[in-house]
Amino acid sequence: MFPPYESLLAYWSGPELATNALIVLNLAGALALGLLVGYERSYHGRAAGMRTYGLVCMASCALTVISGYPESWYGSHNSVYMAAVDPTRVIQGIVTGVGFLGAGMIMREGFTISGLTTAASIWASSVTGVLVGVGFYMSAIFLALMCAGVMVYLSRVESFLPSRHAVAITMRFKPGFVPREDGLREIARDRGYQIAGGSLSISSEHGRQEWRFVALERSQRSGARISELAAELNAFEGIDSFQLSHARN
Repeated sequence: MFPPYESLLAYWSGPELATNALIVLNLAGALALGLLVGYERSYHGRAAGMRTYGLVCMASCALTVISGYPESWYGSHNSVYMAAVDPTRVIQGIVTGVGFLGAGMIMREGFTISGLTTAASIWASSVTGVLVGVGFYMSAIFLALMCAGVMVYLSRVESFLPSRHAVAITMRFKPGFVPREDGLREIARDRGYQIAGGSLSISSEHGRQEWRFVALERSQRSGARISELAAELNAFEGIDSFQLSHARN
């Protein structure tokens, strides 16, 4: 048996697999807790939902837990590597650099934020590469499969869970028309919505007021459909123009 082959088998030895199994259990637990927190945010109409929280929590766990088993890095043949370079500093540089890359994927337009899950998946992908780099192959495979599963199937699971939709609304009123906030809140309530706290902003130009806010369903499926809201706003005498879109704030 050739020495290179023996070195390769060391990555799949009994102690290495036992360490990987423990890491996998930690990843599964972190994913479950991240999904739990993400569901709470998703239910309240926030931008970062179950997929984003699950991916970030699981990837963060992976980076933390592998630091507790340095003796198992590189197939337990890490003495030469550790003497030449400190892998933890390399990992730190990777995570920081990829974090900036992921931030570039996040876009905000008004109250709508997109790209959070893509950014989280990029960061989780870099952690998968770190696991492969230190020789935790089984953990890397599990992390990659779970990340793919979260992105592909979790949206279907979310559709069956209780949730509240949010609608970003921009209303431009006719010159001289001054709306009342309490009246607006009452109109939203009658249609199954409430104005999300801290989302209302008002601007005025040449005597025309523009109101922007996020209308959040009071309970699951209690709100009118966006097409119905558009029809009502179109018939409202004081509104000059408006814009509606599904939003996560």
